[in-house]
Amino acid sequence: MRHLLMMILLLTGCASFGDARAERDAQLTGFIGQSEADLVRTLGVPSRQFEADGHRFLAYVDRRVELVPGSMLWRPYRYGFGYGPVFPPQAIEQSCETTFEVVGGKVTSFALRGRGC
Repeated sequence: MRHLLMMILLLTGCASFGDARAERDAQLTGFIGQSEADLVRTLGVPSRQFEADGHRFLAYVDRRVELVPGSMLWRPYRYGFGYGPVFPPQAIEQSCETTFEVVGGKVTSFALRGRGC
């Protein structure tokens, strides 16, 4: 029963994760063809930048901590039944780095890296 509950939660999370990823990709694709100034005007100053062979790479890093609550289930104890902790609460750090490539002052592509993308 416990394994079935965990599978349902994981599958639900993956389905919503896929929708969020597609939405984010669509939003970031809108920056392709825009000027570097428009990108910085919209997203702010990048976390870091790098230049190589006339290509400029602007990286934006997004970090967040998600709290996953623990669970309490009815389970047998040595001297009877009662509620007890099954899974303790956890804090999970998620990060996503979005890197834009700029050539000739225009955004040409982007790449996502990290568990929180």
